[in-house]
Amino acid sequence: MEEFRIRAGSFPRFVAPFAAPLVLFFVVILLLGAIFTGSTLLGIAIGALGTGALFAVLAAKHRRVSSGTVVRFTAEGVELTDSLGFRVHLRWPDITRIDVVDTQLANPRSVGRPGGVRVRAPALRSVGLIGWGERMVPPQIPGWMRDRLSRVPVDPATGRPEVTIPLGEFDALWQRGRMGDWVRHHRPDLMGR
Repeated sequence: MEEFRIRAGSFPRFVAPFAAPLVLFFVVILLLGAIFTGSTLLGIAIGALGTGALFAVLAAKHRRVSSGTVVRFTAEGVELTDSLGFRVHLRWPDITRIDVVDTQLANPRSVGRPGGVRVRAPALRSVGLIGWGERMVPPQIPGWMRDRLSRVPVDPATGRPEVTIPLGEFDALWQRGRMGDWVRHHRPDLMGR
């Protein structure tokens, strides 16, 4: 068995989908702060403090998720677990392909005023493993996530859902490193030459 943890440098990728909502939040709080205090400078300070607090929440969430997010390679297959209680397991024979994996960290619905500025948090994209596997989710997941998971394709023969393991979130060049060596050893057909 060999395990890999998300690299600390992935924080910019983690926070990137939230950049537009954070900017919108800053503008709204700045305007509200300026209106209620009668001062543009105080509005800017209130906007910066509010946005800074949200940024700190994101940093704490990233630290919690990344410290506990592990991908394990074994002779049986590949498993991804995180500190929130998510677990994905793919056996080697059940991996169907290597492809782009979208990891949605926040509700993909746009927020904002109709006819005005609308923003949404896009998914993180990386290359990873896709196949028919097992997925365990914590009981307290948001409704949008539960809905999204309920629409995932299911293998008609086994009833197992299509699951993904975003190896590119651990190492963008995983195919050239130790993770790629594991895949080449157990499923050389997926890697080409």
